[in-house]
Amino acid sequence: MPIVITLDVMLAKRKMSVQDFAAAIDISPANVSVLKNGRAKAVRFTTLDAICRVLQCQPGDILEWVPDSPRVPDAGKPA
Repeated sequence: MPIVITLDVMLAKRKMSVQDFAAAIDISPANVSVLKNGRAKAVRFTTLDAICRVLQCQPGDILEWVPDSPRVPDAGKPA
């Protein structure tokens, strides 16, 4: 996926546990885990606002766009 969530890095920098963070932004620890592990399909702006408020960061500090790697055609098949 081209969007990488680096929430785990920011939590480590702030020395904040998932449980404390979840309580501070008012979502379940399971949903924080989904975000942290990059399994989220969407993030509400209200949640993103709460994340940035609690961690004192910008959205770009926890969201990163990484381009997909180019596909290499199979050997022996025309491109």
